[in-house]
Amino acid sequence: MRLRVQHGGCSIRPVPVKPMIPIITLTLNPALDISASAPLVQAGPKLRLADPQVEPGGGGLNVARAIRALGGQAVAMAALGGANGGRLAALVEEQGIDLVRFATSGETRESLAVTENGTGQQFRFVLPGPTWSTGMTQRFLGELTDLLDQRSGRDAFVVLSGSQPAGMPAEFARDLCAAVAPARVIVDTSGPALADLVAPGKAEGTARPFVLRMDQSESEAAAGRALPTLMDSLAFARDLAARGVADVVVLAHGAEGSVLATPELALAAVPPQVPVASRVGAGDSFVAGLTLSLANGGSLTQALALGTAAAAAAVMTPGTQLCRRADVDTLLPRVRVTAGAL
Repeated sequence: MRLRVQHGGCSIRPVPVKPMIPIITLTLNPALDISASAPLVQAGPKLRLADPQVEPGGGGLNVARAIRALGGQAVAMAALGGANGGRLAALVEEQGIDLVRFATSGETRESLAVTENGTGQQFRFVLPGPTWSTGMTQRFLGELTDLLDQRSGRDAFVVLSGSQPAGMPAEFARDLCAAVAPARVIVDTSGPALADLVAPGKAEGTARPFVLRMDQSESEAAAGRALPTLMDSLAFARDLAARGVADVVVLAHGAEGSVLATPELALAAVPPQVPVASRVGAGDSFVAGLTLSLANGGSLTQALALGTAAAAAAVMTPGTQLCRRADVDTLLPRVRVTAGAL
């Protein structure tokens, strides 16, 4: 496929602020994210951690926080329970996020990210969250549709980001798309839920996401082969779009950038090189930038550029921190987007 430069930077819109179309993010399995550092991570001795930080975590909450950092606003609906749930809610609300709680039985989980000072390597430990019943899943969909009707009349972007809790059916994302229609659903998930969305033969005749995003390891697992170059990822994204797994397919390719495909369009976005402090939060920052741009009426090219800039900005921040507005403003004009007709 021959690609041409679509935007070298100067014609890309600046970072938008308050979205014209409401955004609701969903976090089914949130976590208290604890990050710290250690001189050395090894088995045996007690590891004395330094500089601990506690932040609200979980894909949808991170997307809402990143949208806030970019100057926008989203409603964050999160499943919370126990003392950890209360602590997490307080942290979210302190950051000015419009939080809607979905009450769960059981304790909200915790995660721990430890950075080894000498090597810069990061070790990530994630505890399990509560197990959901069929009744909880249906109650969540009911409360979500009520929220949509109250806040937006279904003219909204709904972002489903992060892992699904134990007990939730793999096909939940499809049920969600059907329940909230005509709201447009952006999905960034993993595990059985992602496998269900990309399974051959399942897309036809079923509700599907507006946007489906995967990181490189997830897209390679779905493809059943390595995708060593950005163009390999773009070719696979085109295949998924042609199969109808989503209206728009976005695949990340690490530091090289991201690709986007629809049945009529193919785009590749390459970020500028940046110093890497932590890769945690890059995917959620990408989704935040992409969604905020779309909610402000941006084109797919503009949305891909802003998402790419936000992801690059996130890797510049330490620990579990997300993108910073000033970094995104600096990086956005340097994102290179190429486009080619299929």
